[in-house]
Amino acid sequence: MTAQVSPREVIAGAAATLKSRHEEVNKLNVFPVPDGDTGTNMSLTFDSVVSEVLALPADAPLEEIAKAATHGSLMGARGNSGVILSQIIRGVCEGTVASQGEPGAERLAKALEHATTVAYQAVRKPVEGTMLTVIADMAAAARRAADERQSFDDALQSVSVAAHVSVQRTPDLLPVLKEAGVVDSGGFGVAIIFDAVTNILLGKEQAEAPAFVPQGVLTVNPVDDWDDDEYLYCTEFLLFGEGIDREAVHDFIATQGGSELVVGDYGQYKIHVHTDDPSKVLAYVLKLGEIAEVHIHNMRRQQAERGHEAAPSAAAPRAKKKVAVIAVSVGEGTGKILKSLGVDVLVSGGQTMNPSTQDFVEAARSVPAQSYLLLPNNSNIVMAANTAATLIEEPTAVVPTTSIPEAFSALLAFDAGMDLDTLQSEMSEAAGAVTTAEVTTAIKDAKSPVGDICEGDIIGIIGSKDIRAKGTSIPQVACDLIETLPLDDFDTVTLLAGADLSAADLERLQALLAEKHPELECDVQEGGQPLYPLIMAVE
Repeated sequence: MTAQVSPREVIAGAAATLKSRHEEVNKLNVFPVPDGDTGTNMSLTFDSVVSEVLALPADAPLEEIAKAATHGSLMGARGNSGVILSQIIRGVCEGTVASQGEPGAERLAKALEHATTVAYQAVRKPVEGTMLTVIADMAAAARRAADERQSFDDALQSVSVAAHVSVQRTPDLLPVLKEAGVVDSGGFGVAIIFDAVTNILLGKEQAEAPAFVPQGVLTVNPVDDWDDDEYLYCTEFLLFGEGIDREAVHDFIATQGGSELVVGDYGQYKIHVHTDDPSKVLAYVLKLGEIAEVHIHNMRRQQAERGHEAAPSAAAPRAKKKVAVIAVSVGEGTGKILKSLGVDVLVSGGQTMNPSTQDFVEAARSVPAQSYLLLPNNSNIVMAANTAATLIEEPTAVVPTTSIPEAFSALLAFDAGMDLDTLQSEMSEAAGAVTTAEVTTAIKDAKSPVGDICEGDIIGIIGSKDIRAKGTSIPQVACDLIETLPLDDFDTVTLLAGADLSAADLERLQALLAEKHPELECDVQEGGQPLYPLIMAVE
């Protein structure tokens, strides 16, 4: 069943997954750097999308999210692969917005079909056996699923399978791949992104990999394919100007080298070309408008500096991440969401099972990293996390989250490009903007600000100790609890459904919220946490 997740979460989760696997993509490429770093370029391009989207208000409409994603991908596009990925993202966004209201499978088909059209249009001489082939095969699979009236969930999985099948056949279409014994790196990156989107929407673990993908395909024998007759400089930049004839620019760029791409619209363009004389390219475009973000790389020198080392053996130490995130979690659904947002290791724990300091230390040992971030997600666990931070050998910081919703917000602010202190500050600030409300069952008689509480009563709590509502119905107590908050300060309410929340109660609660507060955007997640049938967050 498709999980209720926001577009922001899907984008951030997919970007995090690609970032965690970008080296797998890099190892597949047989072309010189910087375009050889396909995984890095695709990941950096996607990071720009996340930055633009997360800068929007939490209640931004789909049209605004699509516009931000499109702009972010264009402005942040890196290398050949990043530029083509930006056009795939643009096509998906435009197709998704244009097909609102249609059945899920049909909407998926139209989004991927439009992405294919836009991506192919961006390349003057499309080459099969690349990421273009993969997106085209995905669109064809989506169209078959829609024509067969498949459910959206089944259509997602059909397209995911088709993506990997397409990746596997890229060596048959592109001789240089077959010679090197690899699949197309950009196509593999596209498959990883769609896998992530599918797993997030279906509530699956990101670690799952299709069993039909032969692992041997990813065995890489490095190839020195640099030819001195090739163009020397990888040149890319942004061009701004009104009334620019994109086709005329493309025609000129094509006379100056190879791997040329000119994409964009409305006075903003991204240009990429391999050339021997970047000055001629820049002199031409400076007559048309202003340029920015100019990057010129000497591919011969970078290729020589990189060298070609043999692939590491199975026994070789794992490469260290720059920063690994460790988070406390309880409930299968909660764990899946945290993983989709970039958490590297989950530590089991919660209200009645607080993890120890040693649990955090062992979690850090399980994932090699230059530094660590700990998210305790419970006020009773913050002290253990702080103690663990002093025992872990590498630099470690604690983001003092006291609830799972705070962790969600903190993770959306994660940026591996920041230093550890800045990360801790930014994530803590994001977590602090969230107000958490919990609904549970009283385990004994007690006095409270809302009157005497009897064992078995349903109670509503703000934070960890502030009881503000009681009653006999989860939906009613939840609504009463929300009424105690300054709702003018919030526009979104997230409902994290626990293991003991019935479908009927969840449906009733959503109906009550829609009736009383239609201005609040309601986001439902399957948490599966015990003891607390409902955890809510407003921001």
